[in-house]
Amino acid sequence: MTATLESPIRFEDVVVRSGGATILDGITLEIRQGPPTAVLGPNGSGKTTLLRAAMGLIALSRGRVIWGDPGAARAIVFQRPVMLRRSASANVRYALAAARVERRIRKRRVAELFKQTGLEGLEARPARRLSGGEQQRLALARALARDPSVLFLDEPGASLDPYAARAIEDVVSTMSGAGVKVVMATHDLGCARRLAGDVVFLHRGRLVETGPADEFFKCPATEEARKFLAGDLLD
Repeated sequence: MTATLESPIRFEDVVVRSGGATILDGITLEIRQGPPTAVLGPNGSGKTTLLRAAMGLIALSRGRVIWGDPGAARAIVFQRPVMLRRSASANVRYALAAARVERRIRKRRVAELFKQTGLEGLEARPARRLSGGEQQRLALARALARDPSVLFLDEPGASLDPYAARAIEDVVSTMSGAGVKVVMATHDLGCARRLAGDVVFLHRGRLVETGPADEFFKCPATEEARKFLAGDLLD
C-alpha cells in the first residue's frame, strides 16, 4: 500500500547557484498532498533544478528544503532514463532489490508493476530495445518499486509521439488516484491542463505564480504567465 504525503514539502528561500549563474532565486513554496503539481516555465527557468533540490540531489547555495515527514519515500524519473543492459523485468527486479523488497514477493510485484504501467507482455524484451514511450513507462515502474508517497517527473512526455505521451498520462493519473503525490516539470501545457491540480510557474529561477491549475489557465495573475500561455517570448 502506497503511503500518502501527510505533511507538506517546504522550500524556504532556496537559492541554487552554479558557475556564477543563479538557477533558483529565493524560492519559497509549499507542495501538499493532492492531484499532480505541474511545474511550468520557459526553458532555463529552473524546473528540473527545483525537482533535484526537492530530492536532495544538488547542494543549495542558501535556504533549505524541509520534508514534513522525513521518512516519506520519494522517487524521481528523469527525462532520459538510463536502462540497464538486461530485460525489462530484470530492470524492475533490480529496483525492487534496491528498495529491499522481500525476495519472495518480487515476482508478484513485478507483475503488478507491469500491469500498472501497461507493459504486460514486454517482460522478456531487452530494456534498451523498447520504444521511447515504453522505456519511460519502465522507468516509472522502477520508481514505483519504492512505493513512493512522492514521485517527481522531469518532462515525462518529452520527445514522445501523442499516443505514447497519452499512455504516460494515463499511468500518472492512475498513480495520483492511488495516493501518490506527483510533481512534474513539463512544457506540455495540454498535459498540465488535463492532469494538474495546481501549478508552480517559474521564470529565470524565480517563483512568479502558484495556485490552482484552473485559475492559472483561465486567468493568470501575472504578465509573465499571460505571455507564457499565449506563446510569447518572455524578457
